[in-house]
Amino acid sequence: MEAHYPAHWEADVVLADGGTAHVRPIRPADADRLRAFYSRLSEETIYFRFFGPRPRLSDREVAWFTNVDYVDRVALITTIGTEMVAVIRYDRTGPGEAEVAFLVEDAHQGRGVASVLLEHLAATAREHGIERFVADVLPANMKMMGVLRQAGYTAESRFADGVVRMTLDLTPTDVSAEVTTSREHRAEARSIARLLAPGSVAVIGASREPGGIGQTVLRNLLAADFTGPVYPVHREVRAVAGVRAYPSVTAIDDEVDLAVVAVPAGSVADVVKECAEKGVHGLVVVSSGFGETGAEGRARQDELARIARAYGLRVVGPNCLGIANTDPAVKLNATLAATVPGRGRVGFFSQSGALGTALLQRVAQRGMGISSFVSAGNRADVSGNDLLQYWEEDTSTEVILLYLESLGNPRKFARLARRIARAKPIVVVKSGGTPAGHSARELGLPDTAISSLFEQAGLIRVDDLIQLFDVGELLAFQPLPAGPRVGLVTNSDALGLLAADACVSAGLSPGTPANLGPRAGAAEFGAALAEQLASDSVDSAVVIYMPPLPGDSDDVAAELLRVSEGAGKPVLATFEGHNGMHPSLSVGATPGRGSIPSYPAPEEAVRALAHVVRYASWRSHPVVAPPQLEDIDTDGARDLVRQTLAATTDEPDGSVAGGETSPALGSFAEPGPPVEVDAAELLSRYGLSVWPAEVVGSPDEAVEAAGRVGWPVVLKAAGPEAAGRAGTVRLGLATPDGIRHAYAELTEQLGAGTELAVQRMAPQPAVPTVVGVVEDPAFGPVVSFGLGEVTARLLLDQGFRLAPLTKEDAGALVRSVRAAPLLFGEYGYPPVAVGALEDLLVRVGRMASDLPEMARLELDQVLVGESGVIILGARATLRTPPGPRLDGGPRRLS
Repeated sequence: MEAHYPAHWEADVVLADGGTAHVRPIRPADADRLRAFYSRLSEETIYFRFFGPRPRLSDREVAWFTNVDYVDRVALITTIGTEMVAVIRYDRTGPGEAEVAFLVEDAHQGRGVASVLLEHLAATAREHGIERFVADVLPANMKMMGVLRQAGYTAESRFADGVVRMTLDLTPTDVSAEVTTSREHRAEARSIARLLAPGSVAVIGASREPGGIGQTVLRNLLAADFTGPVYPVHREVRAVAGVRAYPSVTAIDDEVDLAVVAVPAGSVADVVKECAEKGVHGLVVVSSGFGETGAEGRARQDELARIARAYGLRVVGPNCLGIANTDPAVKLNATLAATVPGRGRVGFFSQSGALGTALLQRVAQRGMGISSFVSAGNRADVSGNDLLQYWEEDTSTEVILLYLESLGNPRKFARLARRIARAKPIVVVKSGGTPAGHSARELGLPDTAISSLFEQAGLIRVDDLIQLFDVGELLAFQPLPAGPRVGLVTNSDALGLLAADACVSAGLSPGTPANLGPRAGAAEFGAALAEQLASDSVDSAVVIYMPPLPGDSDDVAAELLRVSEGAGKPVLATFEGHNGMHPSLSVGATPGRGSIPSYPAPEEAVRALAHVVRYASWRSHPVVAPPQLEDIDTDGARDLVRQTLAATTDEPDGSVAGGETSPALGSFAEPGPPVEVDAAELLSRYGLSVWPAEVVGSPDEAVEAAGRVGWPVVLKAAGPEAAGRAGTVRLGLATPDGIRHAYAELTEQLGAGTELAVQRMAPQPAVPTVVGVVEDPAFGPVVSFGLGEVTARLLLDQGFRLAPLTKEDAGALVRSVRAAPLLFGEYGYPPVAVGALEDLLVRVGRMASDLPEMARLELDQVLVGESGVIILGARATLRTPPGPRLDGGPRRLS
């Protein structure tokens, strides 16, 4: 019988030097590939692996190494192109223990291949109950010992009989997670650095036709004065734009780091293979005709990504505008846009190729400048996540602007953003929907939830491109505000009042506008601004200047710049209706730190400031980890989940035959059917109890149940559909006759077949709330919260946060809904135990994080009283997960 392995054991990965490779389990069909790999190993590498010389592997050894059962014996290999370059394996030696060994081809040692293989093998081992790896290593084999020790797991070693025996505890730790994250960050940052700072560029498909795509990119490269050589590639002509052309990229004598591909879509795959043979590091595919054209184009796009990654190349595109880097040492304009903004401190990522040219023109018009720019197009490979990793490292980038039409790995995106936004602000426009052709996972959450999750990660989400640049300017040129208090200086009473009203609407605290009158000049404006900036009650200032005569603004602008210099508080202006950088408000010929952004109207200045104030507030709070909960039983909860699923479902194995072919990366098995679990029992494992209730089938049963649960009682609809309707609850029933009458009313209202439940009356007063969890296919576990009032439900007044939750996350989630004031003693409601509610949210978030099988949890309702919380109803649904969470396993490209 042919052995199988789970599909998620396959992965494309980025190596330490930025190149890519493919990791997968070994198969019987790999026998010749293994022999070829072994023949390229040095004698020293073989000696370290087998403790002696072994010039070749026997047929019996090859069969043993390539035929594994994927349970007790597992081997993973790394391939680049069609060649195997590394292998790692474990063989179970006892309960919870396995022996591990690996081999890396000499030419690929030092690229981090062994480290990434160890991450993946450890994950597969844990799936089969293996808790420890044991390795016997020769003392001189420092490389292998280094890989094992630097994995971040708890390691022990002892020396005996000339061999060092190392034991690795495979239990994930904070250190091992940090090691994985750090390696992922460095590798992905380097892969993008190789794209944005190439030593040489080839333009493949650069024809002589004026206006052609290839020739346009070539001319833009030359016009930008790229600092390295540029090689046009055309199979027929001798020169393009006066530059010698080559018939193929392999015909170029020197090295080629980056290739811009502008050939018809059907020829791109052959070009990728040529570039791989040449040793090109990355591709920018500006050609169209891929996923945006339909199923056939999508298949062509997937093949492009598969081939490129298999051969170690990163790909920007296809159907993209290109990439640019304004670094004076690079001067790269490998785009279709003739105008690229000057040098600045803003990194700009756009998924739209069609909008890219217009976006760059707007940036240039505002005088912002950029550090680098990437248009990802259909985003078959390189995504916003990759650019975030690069810009985090790039000292030339201080602000990140993102125009997103889809999210490839949203959970990873949120994790990266939450870390990076602590040091560099990220402003994002996320359009609705996903354009055809984009490599993206479907989002199951509403757009309001996306905004909530972005807020949790510290992202500044804006509504449109105008706001993107408005906020980007402020962040690029001015310091962050310390708070929401705004000083207003104006020479127009009407505009000052408009600005004050805009501040209040945006949640800011404006002072009384300082109206200097229409004749005020530079001295008056300078003095008024200085007074505002010196005040302890002002965190930022907005200056509104409408000159009585055209051309009278230069002196005022110069004075504003002089006064604001070094103040440490942001200053914004509405200056002659100018949108962007008024030349006189710029520090130096090129706007930079200290320049004052100008907006056409006070409301737009205030809107941009409000976004930045909220971001600064988020950033001012220290980073904290989710709290340790000592009174929970995670193992017991997992056992309950496993028992429930095992008793009711046939779990899909999500496996792949051990033959030569395998499914596309990420094509996990379909999830199993939903299964109800005892929600009260599950919640009890996390220190939460559900208020007892009994389902009854007659008035007499209702009376008997009331005696058991304790008077007074509530009679209500038991099913979740009926319970969500108004008028399905009868409160405060204290007598048998009262229960019988209520039973008759509800039966008539809801129908004779409706299940009813008797529950002890909860203490009053209390505010009803609703808590939920959903395992989103893209974001993973998400916790939701809202009030249980009918109006709040109708208005979809809900907040969302990714699990697990910190105490701060829980507090922000409670306060994120519009009806939150009802919990804090406003509108006649008594203040309730919000702290207990936040604790419940933290516990629910921990449960959601611990149990990927929990597809949905509904706590409806949760009463929040003056002294605590009471869960009146709970329902939990399990589903066998199709594979690991997107961001919960070893490193992989996604």
